[in-house]
Amino acid sequence: MKPSPDGSGGCPRGAHSSRVARERAIEWALLLAALTSVAVTVGIAGVLVYESLPFFRHVSLAEFLTDPQWTPLFSEAHYGILPLVAGTLVTTAVALLMALPVGTITAIYLSECATLVVRETVKPLLELLTAVPTVVFGYFALLFVTPFLQLIWADLPGFNMLSAGLVIGVMIIPYVSSLSEDAMRAVPMDTREGSYAMGATRMQTALRVVVPSALSGIAAAYALGISRAIGETMVVAIAAGMQPTLTWNPLEPAETITAYIVQVSLGDLPHGSIGYQSIFAAGLTLLLMTLLFNVAGYLLRKGFWKAY
Repeated sequence: MKPSPDGSGGCPRGAHSSRVARERAIEWALLLAALTSVAVTVGIAGVLVYESLPFFRHVSLAEFLTDPQWTPLFSEAHYGILPLVAGTLVTTAVALLMALPVGTITAIYLSECATLVVRETVKPLLELLTAVPTVVFGYFALLFVTPFLQLIWADLPGFNMLSAGLVIGVMIIPYVSSLSEDAMRAVPMDTREGSYAMGATRMQTALRVVVPSALSGIAAAYALGISRAIGETMVVAIAAGMQPTLTWNPLEPAETITAYIVQVSLGDLPHGSIGYQSIFAAGLTLLLMTLLFNVAGYLLRKGFWKAY
């Protein structure tokens, strides 16, 4: 069929116009979906900022960032966010020290070494971990992991950040391994064959060719794992304790930002009180921490690509 002078590819003008209209409608629908996710994020940030402003009218930013005590519900109130930030960072660090290496090694094995039968069996079973309720993980940490760790550290308290962090690490392994494996599988086979042709072994190809080529997807998996670990609530609320103490020792109990939000959001405080508004200030801090980690991951990935 010869193309028509109007560029419609030989189709009738009405059919061509209908096809263009459908494509435009699909484009607008996709744009609307993208803008909706952005609007939701901006809305959440806006609500946190708006609700936090009354809190910061009573509490100076310097006190909020430097006071080593967090007791907004006591008669002698202190509003230093450092104890909650320390608890959040310690549990997140323990979780990442477990999840990132294990998840990455698992992804490399499933992508480069495992047979099709093993991959199709192990990957769905691993992803089943994401279907387990987090409250179950919390009691698993409290009733199994902590007693096990007390066999190693006899003076380990019943509530501690180590057991909570380890269980959170187990929780986020599927996120890291599944997304990283998908990114590695997306690397073209020609890239692997070129490495093999140069005399590289399978492991050398996996570590020096496939992983750098899939770094963008792996970094996205890491960012998702970090965000998931920072935002975890039930495990730390059950297993890490509810004591806002400023400590960097994972063998001690502490309270995280999410655990404090759960503690205060039970409806016991009147709306508009300084204690009630403190949860929005804590939530805003958590949002900024998550944003900071995501930006740092993006910058590290960008710097790696320039060096690579």
